[in-house]
Amino acid sequence: MPTEESGHDLRHHGDAEVRDDGSALVDLAVNVRADTPPAWLREHIAKSLTGLAAYPDGRDARAAVAARHGVPVERVLLTAGAAEAFVLLARALKVRRPVVVHPQFTEPEAALRDAGHTVDRVLLREADGFRLDPAAVPEDADLVVIGNPTNPTSVLHPAGSVAQLARPGRTLVVDEAFMDAVPGERAALAGRTDVPGLVVLRSLTKTWGLAGLRIGYVLAAPETVAELERAQPLWPVSTPALAAARACVAPRALAEAAHAAHRIAADRAHLVTGLASFAERGVRVVSPAEGPFVLVRVPGAAEVRRRLRDLGFAVRRGDTFPGLDGEWIRMAVRDRATTNHFLHALASAVADPH
Repeated sequence: MPTEESGHDLRHHGDAEVRDDGSALVDLAVNVRADTPPAWLREHIAKSLTGLAAYPDGRDARAAVAARHGVPVERVLLTAGAAEAFVLLARALKVRRPVVVHPQFTEPEAALRDAGHTVDRVLLREADGFRLDPAAVPEDADLVVIGNPTNPTSVLHPAGSVAQLARPGRTLVVDEAFMDAVPGERAALAGRTDVPGLVVLRSLTKTWGLAGLRIGYVLAAPETVAELERAQPLWPVSTPALAAARACVAPRALAEAAHAAHRIAADRAHLVTGLASFAERGVRVVSPAEGPFVLVRVPGAAEVRRRLRDLGFAVRRGDTFPGLDGEWIRMAVRDRATTNHFLHALASAVADPH
């Protein structure tokens, strides 16, 4: 059901494509990295279970995240995934005119609406490659939310362009949930302390396959962190999630994530090349894609999605994202063998039924 006044189903997410009768499908709808969490991380989390009788103590995990980004611990808030952070921002900050830059992850707008805010949208255009024009954001916006790289477009906005959105008296929220899938994390603002009002959100669920554990964090000025922390319930992050946070920001994990980012880039290039072969059928990929997923315009996308399901593949519908219509689908980047099977299925799904 569409979120009130939104005109889009802001609560629809990729996991809906693979629930129930979709559980046996090859999952290209959810952007969690395949074959995760790795065995070493599962073992690390399992060891934490011996401490479940004690209340969670997040100090060590908070310090580890702070060290990973080179900031004081007062600038870090651990959350039950990035989604909790959106709720905290919507409820804790005094906001007059929030603006969300779309198309992007819909949970920030849904959280703001649920908190009673009227939300304005800046819609980036396909004709511009869904690229950010900082001048399009109203000057009087006192909260601006943007994803980078952006879900679902896979566009990576230059750090300088995003930083241009900062203003005195404005909170600039940058969702960097997929930044660790970008080689070198170029364009990242995490760790920057010179951008006024900057709030960066990071998720550990996508790269490490921890969506069921719920772990992420906020990087912001100490006074903003304190405001958000006051809105949290006691012990919001579980002991296993804290153990995961410590492990995922350790040098070994950062090296593994960096390697995975390069592999994802190569696998994405293979997918994009394959999709280009369908150009004569009107299939268009938003390019250059920089995240672990791609956004594709496909004529008759709803029917193509249905045929793909019949052929064993789940992809993410695009029409629930403001700024997109029913001709868009999003698909996660997977290994080459999976992609080749998918491209074969897509050839059947887009074939003229007559």
